[in-house]
Amino acid sequence: MSEVWAFSESAAVANETVSAAKEVAAACSGHAVVVEVGRARTSVSSPGKKLVIRGPDLTDESPEMTAGALYLAAREAKPAVILVGATKNGKEVASRLAIKLGNGCLPDLSRVSADGKMLVGERGEYAGKVITKLSNPFPCVAAIKVGAYPAFSGSGGEVFEKDVGVVARSSKTVAVKKKEASTVDLRAAKVIVSAGRGVKKKEDLEIVGALAKALGGALGCSRPLASDLGWLPEECHIGLTGVNVKPELYLAVGISGQLQHVAGIKDSKVIAAINTDKDAPIFQAADYGIVGDLYQLVPAMQKVLSSRHS
Repeated sequence: MSEVWAFSESAAVANETVSAAKEVAAACSGHAVVVEVGRARTSVSSPGKKLVIRGPDLTDESPEMTAGALYLAAREAKPAVILVGATKNGKEVASRLAIKLGNGCLPDLSRVSADGKMLVGERGEYAGKVITKLSNPFPCVAAIKVGAYPAFSGSGGEVFEKDVGVVARSSKTVAVKKKEASTVDLRAAKVIVSAGRGVKKKEDLEIVGALAKALGGALGCSRPLASDLGWLPEECHIGLTGVNVKPELYLAVGISGQLQHVAGIKDSKVIAAINTDKDAPIFQAADYGIVGDLYQLVPAMQKVLSSRHS
């Protein structure tokens, strides 16, 4: 019986990847296997079998070492498909692993199934305006888009351990600096208020943050505020190359609304926007819009909301 492996270094994304693995396994009369590298985590749900890959160097969770460990285990077990959560590290793991195994790799799939001995997947192009269907014969590797599947919840099954020994590496770790993790999971937020380049200074993010708090929501941002300016962590970046979100309310503050950003918010139930430019692209995607200065509108909105709770 064919095995379909599901892996991610993130517990939350791993549970989503398990859901995808279960669909593929059902289509090819196989079974899904949760795979973890270096350590077993109780926060990752198992559909039946969990494989924990161990080795003397696997405290290093770099994509190179992770892909190397998965390769050594897969070379022996020969799974039909390996699904990897398409996080920033996961995308690199998937491509490295496919090269090592000599298999094909299907990237950023939003839907996946199997047709006989073939993996079939769909991915969005042009910010989701076009759906492309991809396929690759077994065995193969695929990266599953974060947020594309609901998290699997289950327990039970056996836990198997596999010691792969020393994983070969070509790079050298000079230093490790722990990255400060975001305290909020934007994908789980029901209300998100996002800041864009219309915010002039980092200190002014407090204005937008206060509105998010008054609405009982979370603070996000467009790409420049995280990637270019470093005002907020990368986990707060919403868009095609960041986090895809589906809140009940998404409020864009000072965000122009380029295609890449809209791709990450298009599944929101309600989209609202504040911008001084009446021709800003964000208004084309918004259900509600206000043309005005965020420095006047946002504090006024926050004041009204706070007075209602006082």
